[in-house]
Amino acid sequence: MTKRPLLATVALFSAAASLPLLVSPLPAQQQNDRARQIGGKFMCMCNCNQVLTQCNHVGCTTSTAMLKQVDQAVSRGDSEESITQAFVQEFGTKVYAEPPHSGFSLVAWSMPVVYLAIGLVLVLFVISRWRKRPAHVVTDVAQRSGISRESLERARAQAVRETQD
Repeated sequence: MTKRPLLATVALFSAAASLPLLVSPLPAQQQNDRARQIGGKFMCMCNCNQVLTQCNHVGCTTSTAMLKQVDQAVSRGDSEESITQAFVQEFGTKVYAEPPHSGFSLVAWSMPVVYLAIGLVLVLFVISRWRKRPAHVVTDVAQRSGISRESLERARAQAVRETQD
């Protein structure tokens, strides 16, 4: 009989603990998440070269002002494109954390592929050149070095004796 009240209590607590997982986030939390997502697409303009939402300068007024501007625009219901246009008008295209996928910025997106292709062609060219080279004919060591054949054979035999255990 003591197990039933204990089980009921455990079930009640586990249901109460899982209730926040079932409730959808509040609109304010959704706006904050959306503002962070949009803010992550911009660079902080304090010359720290960090993404706006990750600027770690203590007391950075630039990132604080920019994040506040994004929060206000999100709370007004502005679209992401209008927020982006406002930042580009204010700071220029250097405000982008990554270059846009249009216009001249496509060069920045295509260059890694171009470099990879050039590197692959270069490696294949070098390998084909190595394979086409004739094999070097190994000449007799004794003839090249001017050592007599008998001296070379004695040295080899001595090396074999000294390296055997």
